Order: sequence, then structure tokens, then C-alpha cells
Amino acid sequence: MKNFLLIFLLCLNFDIVQSLETKIIHKIQNEIITNVDIKNEFKYLLAFNNSLKELDKEQILSISNESVIKERIKKIELSKNFKEIKIDEEYKNILLKRLYSKLNLQSLEEFKLYLTNYGLNIEVVERKITIDSLWNRLIIQKYEPRVTIDQKKIKKEINLNNNKQIKEYKLAEILFEVESKKEIEKKYNEVLKSINAVGFQNSASLYSISTTAKAGGDIGWINENSLNNKIKKNIINLKIGEFSKPIILSNGILILKVIETKNSKIKTNLEDEFNKAVDYERNRQLNQYSIIYYNKIKKNLTFYE
Repeated sequence: MKNFLLIFLLCLNFDIVQSLETKIIHKIQNEIITNVDIKNEFKYLLAFNNSLKELDKEQILSISNESVIKERIKKIELSKNFKEIKIDEEYKNILLKRLYSKLNLQSLEEFKLYLTNYGLNIEVVERKITIDSLWNRLIIQKYEPRVTIDQKKIKKEINLNNNKQIKEYKLAEILFEVESKKEIEKKYNEVLKSINAVGFQNSASLYSISTTAKAGGDIGWINENSLNNKIKKNIINLKIGEFSKPIILSNGILILKVIETKNSKIKTNLEDEFNKAVDYERNRQLNQYSIIYYNKIKKNLTFYE
């Protein structure tokens, strides 16, 4: 196994990955993962996060390997809960548009052309977003009743800030796990060392357990009304380019980086602002449950190396 990985690393090229003899690397239940799957996963990840090129080959292999394993485990669980691994065509097109819009592409045809530069086709992307979408649906079905949101508090915050200047943050995150509180500082220092060496974006790909890891931890724009007090307190004094100290959450330790900020005056529909804030908190909690559930099913699966 180790000898093969060394050969794989030597053969891996950032621009053109030469064909390799197909070999099985992992068996998980009835699913197999080959060296070709790992190679293709790297190409997929690179298409959405070009900074991965800055990492060394061993780090790239590790990220791609873990990403494939996570997808296959989700697929196994989805097969137990859905008759088909399939989503509505219209919804799939909406998800595709969200993806290529983040890459500043204007159409699906432009997106397809972009993918060919990485040796990928649209079917690969459709398969991946289908698995992600169904996984999210499964988490909602299982954990929606456990989500608790203080709507009165959110409404109060929005009303207080109505027609006032409000700060918006463009954020990136790294969410990592530790076995005990004693390990937080040690793990944080390890992540910090990585950030200093390869940057926040690549460190998110290396260490983060959040779904944003594939995009280098990118969360996007969030206004301060949507942030809970614990998170807000940790980023309110950060300058652009700075990142927070460890923020302890129920599902892991969070580090947030401020990419950009802007001030805007809220004079939009109060109901819209309320719904955005509720959606953000709901999704944050569901993401926590997603990680917990994934870790639970992973422990119960049989791996053959």
C-alpha cells in the first residue's frame, strides 16, 4: 500500500496527470476506491480551488483521498434512505448555475468548456452535486426538529439596525475537530503553522471538516445580523486579512478569516432580512448535525485497505 502511494505521488503531475494502472486503494462495504478515482478527485478539487497547486504532492493526495472517502460514505448511506441517487432536473440546473456563477462564468456551456481544461465533464459535477443535495435532504429529515432558533432575538437585532449602517463580512472558515479541550491549543498551533506556510485557503482544504473545505473555506458575504453573538464577538475587531482565535462550537473548533468588509444601510424588506438570518442560523446548526451524523456512520462501516 505504502509503496503504491509513493509510486502514485511520483507519477502525479499538476498540469497533466498521466494514465496509471488502475489499482484498488480502499474498499468500503460494496464500494471501491481506486488510484484513478483519487486522481480524478484532485482534478475536480483543483477546478474549484486553483490554490491547491501550491501544496506539495503528498498533501494533495491526502486531501483528494479523504474527499473521495467522504463522498463514497455518503453515497452508501444515501442508498439506504433513497430509492434512487437522483434529484429533480430543474433543481439540479439551479445548483449548477450557483457553481459556475462562483467561478464568474456566465453560462452552462462556458462552464462545460471550463471543465474540459481540467479533464472533467459535466456528468462528474452533476453526480457530485446530486450526492451533496441528497445528503443535505437526509440531514434535514433527521435533524430539522432539533434546530432551535431564537426568532425574537433575531427580530430585535434587525429592528435595532433598521435604516442604520450595518457591517457585512466576506468570510472564510476552518472547522477542525479535537478529542479533548486539552488538544485545542496544540491543534490550533498546527493549523496556524500551516496557514503561515501555505495560506488560509489551502489550510482549509487540509484541515477543515466543513463542507466549505472544497472551496478553500469560502463562506461568502454575511451581514452581522446573521451572526450569533459568540461568532460576532470573535470577528468584530478583526481587520481585513486577519483571522480569529479558536471559537469552540458543539461540532468542532472554528477559525474565521475576514476577507473583505463593507458597510451598507439596511432599508430592505425587514422580513427578507429576518429570513436570511434565520436561514443562516438554521444552516449552521444543520451543518453541525451533518458532521456528527457523518462521523457516526463512518465508525460503523467496514473498511478494507
